[in-house]
Parts: sequence; C-alpha cells; structure tokens
Amino acid sequence: MSDASTRTIDLVAPRGYCAGVDRAIETVERALQELGAPVYVRGEIVHNRHVVETLAQKGAIFVATEHDVPTGATIILSAHGVSPEVHANCRARNLNVIDATCPLVSKVHAEVRRYAGRGATVLLVGHNDHDEVIGTSGEAPEYVIVVEDVAQAHAVVVADPENVALTTQTTLSIDDTAEIVRVLRERFPAIAMAPNGDICYATQNRQDAVKQAVAAGADLLLVVGSENSSNSNRMVEVGRAAGTDAYLIENASSIDTQWFTGKTRIALTAGASAPEVLVREVAELLQGHGYGRTGSDAPSAEGVVFALPRELRTS
Repeated sequence: MSDASTRTIDLVAPRGYCAGVDRAIETVERALQELGAPVYVRGEIVHNRHVVETLAQKGAIFVATEHDVPTGATIILSAHGVSPEVHANCRARNLNVIDATCPLVSKVHAEVRRYAGRGATVLLVGHNDHDEVIGTSGEAPEYVIVVEDVAQAHAVVVADPENVALTTQTTLSIDDTAEIVRVLRERFPAIAMAPNGDICYATQNRQDAVKQAVAAGADLLLVVGSENSSNSNRMVEVGRAAGTDAYLIENASSIDTQWFTGKTRIALTAGASAPEVLVREVAELLQGHGYGRTGSDAPSAEGVVFALPRELRTS
C-alpha cells in the first residue's frame, strides 16, 4: 500500500451550507430560543437528515402539512418555498407564520407570478416531485408546465408560442439544464427568461468546484448529502460526467471502503444543506485509511448572507 504522501484527500471548497440553508437553520434555532419549544416546521427545513434530527432534539416538530399544526401555533415554512394555497391554509388556521423560504427561491416565485400575470405559459425546468417545484408551480398552476428533461422539452405544447416564459428549479445540474434550455429557446425564440438564469450561486459554485477537483486528478468523489437533496445528487452526476467514480453519502457510516481500492486522490465535498461536522467525520475516516489531508479547511468563502425572516429580526 502506498503511503499518505501519495494517497490524498482533497477537501473541496466551496462546500456545505449555502446562505439560504444557513438562514433557514438559524430561523428554527432563533424561533426555539425566542418563542420556546415546540415550534412546528412544515416539511424538512432543508433536505438533510442530520440537520432535521438535530433540530428535532432541540424541540422542533416537523409536520407534513400545515393541517397538522394546532390552531394558533407557530409554523416555520421550509427553505424550499410553498404555494399560495399553503399560506391561505395557515391564515385560516390562525397560525403564526415564519417564512424561511430561500430568497433565491422567492425570486423564482416572483418571476412566475409576473409571467403568468401577462398570460404567458411558464415552462418550469425541474423535478416534478421536488418540494421547490411543487411550491413554485403553485403560484400559477393553470399557467405552469414542468419540464423535467430534454425529451419533454422537445414535446411540450404551449397555448401561444409567442407568449412563453422560462424558469428553473434553483438546484439543478447546470450542464443538463443548459441542454433543456437550448431546446426550448430553439422551439420558442420569443421565450422570456431571467438574464442570468435561476440556478443559484451555491449550486453553480459547488458544481464548478467538483469539475475542478476531477480535472486536477481526483479518481474518486465523495459528496456528503442526503438522498433527497437535489443539489447533492446533481454534484454526484457532475462528478461522474467529468469522468470519475462518485458517490453520495449520508455520513461516514455510509462509506463502502471497497471504493478506495486503487484510488490515490479522493475529492471530498458536501451539498448545500450538509453540515461541516459530517465532512470532518468522513475526512477522519479517510485519514484512518492512510490518506493525507489536503485542500481547504474552510468550507466556503462565498460572501453571501441573507437576513433572517422579518418576524425574527431584532432592532
């Protein structure tokens, strides 16, 4: 077996929490601190099992819908966003709503409302069953058509090809989305869309970092993240498309050490909803298998911060 000088872990950055996830988690923690337990959270505040379990231990109660919350109680809406129908249901139940929707998701919601307001068919590129897409579609369900892949982009039918708009889920693969967008723009030359697209900075930065790590010689990529985390899954796909073996892992216990066979340079990163503590645990396991640690100890230096929901801001 070669020694640690030739077997390395490349700690990839940026990785882990984005500004929207930071904001959402702090929202729950601050609500528990200021209001006391329990506070109710609709769905998973972010798509990470460790985060959800940790917050549950502190007194957060995670519920499937707003109908599961006692009348008059506090409900926190997750970072993925919800439809206007959910807000209406909360008002009907006299719930104290704290909205932790990521501001970048809120921007996409606003785009859908604006496009639908002028009667456009809105083509929403994303995964039909993802929480974010469900919430975004709910802004104008009679105008939104979800497009999941290139085949659907070729087949989608709209009422007026001259009045079409395009939005996307914020956590998609940049490369896959580019091909779908190309097809839609070819088919509908008048299509309207945000100048810089809707995929969030954190998604793009993490995928770019994966590509750079593979280009630098990584022969195995490990992405810390939960199975239902879209951005984490997309990072794995990007790594594989770039030419390396890649796996999504919940934590260190998810690793199959057979993956290490013949691997000399392992790139280790994390999706935007995965905590750094899990990355550290994986790094320690790899070091125990003879890999020397390189790369960035700091998970992120993106310089983006979002203010807490107004209900929790102190003067």
